[in-house]
Amino acid sequence: MTQAEIQKMLESLGIQGNNAGASTGAWIETTGAELASVNPTTGEPIAGVRQATVDDYEKVVAASEEAFRSWRMVPAPQRGEVVRQLGDELRRVKDPLGRLVSLEMGKILSEGLGEVQEMIDVCDFAVGLSRQLYGLTMHSERATHRMYEQWHPFGTIGIVTAFNFPVAVWAWNAAIAAACGDTMIWKPSSKTPLTAVAVQNIANRVMANNGLTGIFNLVIGRGSEVGERLINDRRLPLISATGSCRMGRRISRVVGERLGRCLLELGGNNAVIVMDDANLDLALRAVMFGSVGTAGQRCTTTRRLILQKGIAESFTRRLVSAYGQVNIGDPLDEATLMGPLVDGGAVDEMMAALKTIQEQGGEILCGGKTVDRPGYFVEPTLVRAPKDLAIARDETFAPILYIYEVDSLEEAMALHNDVPQGLSSSIFTTHLLTAETFLSHRGSDCGIANVNIGTSGAEIGGAFGGEKDTGGGRESGSDSWKAYMRRQTNTINWGTEMPLAQGVKFDI
Repeated sequence: MTQAEIQKMLESLGIQGNNAGASTGAWIETTGAELASVNPTTGEPIAGVRQATVDDYEKVVAASEEAFRSWRMVPAPQRGEVVRQLGDELRRVKDPLGRLVSLEMGKILSEGLGEVQEMIDVCDFAVGLSRQLYGLTMHSERATHRMYEQWHPFGTIGIVTAFNFPVAVWAWNAAIAAACGDTMIWKPSSKTPLTAVAVQNIANRVMANNGLTGIFNLVIGRGSEVGERLINDRRLPLISATGSCRMGRRISRVVGERLGRCLLELGGNNAVIVMDDANLDLALRAVMFGSVGTAGQRCTTTRRLILQKGIAESFTRRLVSAYGQVNIGDPLDEATLMGPLVDGGAVDEMMAALKTIQEQGGEILCGGKTVDRPGYFVEPTLVRAPKDLAIARDETFAPILYIYEVDSLEEAMALHNDVPQGLSSSIFTTHLLTAETFLSHRGSDCGIANVNIGTSGAEIGGAFGGEKDTGGGRESGSDSWKAYMRRQTNTINWGTEMPLAQGVKFDI
């Protein structure tokens, strides 16, 4: 895109040269220090955001709490109608918003557009959900009693998102929370503030068209100020946070001390197992996208490849050849397969990790260098890993893939599960018993387990999240809506006597 085209795109999304960093439906004239958004393709600034102060945060909370008192009383199908309009507005701006995601974060254009499509899909899901917030009816052990459970809106929730999916993860939470009757405060990553401003402009239009304010709210500010205030705020009963395991431990501890609830989606250290009987063409495509897509900056990125020895040498050879053909460049160029890392710090972390890998006995098969051009570009890297490579137990947020060889499924599963994280996993096999073993109690210990597809690319209909250090949260599909509501058990005595449960006698 030319500079003129970029400027036109920004203007279509309401992005100015300098933008306010807080909104409740109307923008608050924030006065905090300016935060510059940098284009990782060039290293040059795109636009700035005036960060929210603690006083601005308090205004947002007050507006959100006030809105909740009326929003919770709106019938759920009517709340779903507002979410439907949000989805339609996202459809209208899919192209410019997807391009902004690619411009600011660095993922290739098809992934940027796909992320906006994911927002649209979850809005559609939440619209249907607004008519399906079911409770159960139970039989009471007492005569002339009726017992059931119902779900109530939770309140104002906090949403903390990471740079790698700067808009989709907000929608996972916001669309469902809104259908459930909650209001919300979004704190996005400081690395991708402009996409948050653009999405808030969209939400503001939808709220204004329905005579609403304070449902979808935004604060862009320092983590040490606004972020700390948000996670410590007793007025927010739920904090949904996506990010690193280190960040999640901090949030869990702080929110837990005030007996609030957390919905955590944290780091992944995802592995693909390829057995001797696998369809290797399928496996190659899945491993390539899983390891190189988003420049290795997905929580579901394939970071470990476990090959059965019968196909290990030939598959590794094919993978090295494929890595050499990856077109690295401007993510807005449709011919590009891998864009830049998000910033210089990410490049430094990758280079430091590669040094450690070599010190610990790993062999770099290809890649491992920075790319000599402006921006934050690196080569995707393949590493032949000894089974005791310590750094491979950590998540390096970069396109580094560790390759292991094993003799058997049992050895593969032991290696697969021997990491602290437990998000996504995959096996390639044409053997039914092998596939079912992988999906059984003694198979993958991850929240997501796939057969003959890769670790990336989860659909919004299934609950997304993982186990162990990944945090245990579930967002988006299935019955994850229950995380955004409070459960209430109700018993009605429609008779004329007062029997007690468990046959207790208490006569007066």
